[in-house]
Amino acid sequence: MSSTVSHQRDKRSFDYAIRSGIAGGLAGCIAKTAVAPLDRVKILFQASNPDFQKYAGTWSGAYRAGLAIYRDGGARGLLQGHSATLLRIFPYAAIKFMAYDQWRPILMPTREQETNVRRFTAGALAGMTSVVFTYPLELVRVRMAFHSRLSDQSAGKSRPSFLRAMRVIYNEGATPSPAARTTTTQIFERFPILKFYRGFTVTMVGMIPYAGTAFLTWDFLRAHFFPAIDEHSKRPHPLANLAIGAVSGAISQTASYPFEVVRRRMQVGGLTRPDRWLRWGETVRAVYASGGWKGFYVGLGIGYLKIIPMTAISFAVWQGGKSLLGV
Repeated sequence: MSSTVSHQRDKRSFDYAIRSGIAGGLAGCIAKTAVAPLDRVKILFQASNPDFQKYAGTWSGAYRAGLAIYRDGGARGLLQGHSATLLRIFPYAAIKFMAYDQWRPILMPTREQETNVRRFTAGALAGMTSVVFTYPLELVRVRMAFHSRLSDQSAGKSRPSFLRAMRVIYNEGATPSPAARTTTTQIFERFPILKFYRGFTVTMVGMIPYAGTAFLTWDFLRAHFFPAIDEHSKRPHPLANLAIGAVSGAISQTASYPFEVVRRRMQVGGLTRPDRWLRWGETVRAVYASGGWKGFYVGLGIGYLKIIPMTAISFAVWQGGKSLLGV
């Protein structure tokens, strides 16, 4: 049996998948923790939190927003929603990287079949696979991060916890008056789990360019600068993985950012319209009405500050973890 066939068989084994998933999950947690404060500010900007709109649009505004959060809630304020992030990111990153390691040999069993279209497809499929299994946790995380102390104090509310955020989402849209019930409300009452999937469709569509371009860039640059001739080929240095991951993050963020803005608006839509879904069209129109075409790129600067180091760390730690785990 050739070494190539043996290597491919190992990659598609259950043991390899589990080890790759553990490495990916830990990589995601480490990367997300490193950029958690930036993620909080970006969500507040994207979802147009009224307390922070005055800071949006400039690099200094992101810094001042971070200071405002710290003054109001200290370090806990900067990490608000991070507990939900960690609960979500481990399975999300584990499934994403594990799925990529499974989709890649299926779509590209030989080096001759390693094309950019197949690389993009493998990445997109990996991203969408992870979203299907972890989206409700993403919605809870966004809701927790969206709340600000100022608005909560004025409304007499306490800081949202993970369980409290879940209860709020679960009970959204309750209408005591039968006359006020709509078809969507009736669907929510019959299938309350659907409330945890607000913005799911735009997330799935946005994941195609995001994960697709990220893994395409990652795989292409590694194949170009560090071609794997055989199993004994030299592996990239961790600094090289960091650099390639950073480039991958920048390109993927640029390609998918408008989808992310629309997604955030739809995810917090239950706070403004708890009785129904916010549709794609009306959300896109609302974003455009509030800021024109630039509205689809609000927070992009801080998005780069967050996504570039996050992607660099996640890819590098994933590769390091796989090496430590013998895969």
